[in-house]
Amino acid sequence: MFNQQIIIFDGICNFCNGSVNFIIKRDHQNVFVFTPMQSKAAEELLERHQFEDFGFDTFVLIKDDVCYYRTDAALEIIKDLSGYWYLLKIFKLLPRSFRDFFYKLLARHRYQLFGKKPQCMIPTPEVKSKFLD
Repeated sequence: MFNQQIIIFDGICNFCNGSVNFIIKRDHQNVFVFTPMQSKAAEELLERHQFEDFGFDTFVLIKDDVCYYRTDAALEIIKDLSGYWYLLKIFKLLPRSFRDFFYKLLARHRYQLFGKKPQCMIPTPEVKSKFLD
């Protein structure tokens, strides 16, 4: 687990769950593991990394013992996906405050736009090994 990158996501958000499925399909190097923000594992990881001032609308990546969040997390993740997704790293040229403005706007309205589940997603047996308990 220590050489893998951990993605913490909102487990009841349909958009977030779709993003996790998107990443899983393109994670051919098997570098990502996932945990819903509502889990004990996420709580312990965020506390261990002293990650404060977050809400359930914040997407978090822990890579090489560094926490990335919001668009920085997304841009860091695409580096390791198969395909041409790495080309999106050009958005790193934009100021974080500008990128995160749009991130926060989408995050604020994600339930209205994409819906939510009454409970966290339950991984299928095929991908269960990619999730922390």
